[in-house]
Amino acid sequence: MDAGARFLTTRWMVRAPIAVFRAGFGFLFGGRLLLLVHRGRTSGAARYVVLEAVDRPSRDVVMIAAGFGPRSQWYRNLAAEPRCAVSIGFRTRVPARAERLGPEESSAALRMYAARYPRAWRALQRSIVDATGSADPEIPIVRLHLG
Repeated sequence: MDAGARFLTTRWMVRAPIAVFRAGFGFLFGGRLLLLVHRGRTSGAARYVVLEAVDRPSRDVVMIAAGFGPRSQWYRNLAAEPRCAVSIGFRTRVPARAERLGPEESSAALRMYAARYPRAWRALQRSIVDATGSADPEIPIVRLHLG
């Protein structure tokens, strides 16, 4: 397992940036990372995850990718309850609504990401393949509408 896959599958490493956001220092990540606050589909409890913004077509629209596919807990939670909150840059806990994109739109968004960040995409893709064990993992995209 490569270092990226180890990072993505090590709980404390993945969760460490949450504390940075919750302490009010999320702006240090710029607009590249965001804190997504969503509700557990069974428990109804607040859940937190830090994700990379795949694209940000406007100030109030952010695209995020489910690297572990549709089995990602946050993805499943947003499917059950699309209302959420987002902290990104200097904006904190902005109410948002999640919209799951279809396969064609998801593929187009990933192609744009790969063109914009080729080295990051190659490393991320390797890590996702290694972590999931799938040679061609499904990576759905969610569009977040802030405000």
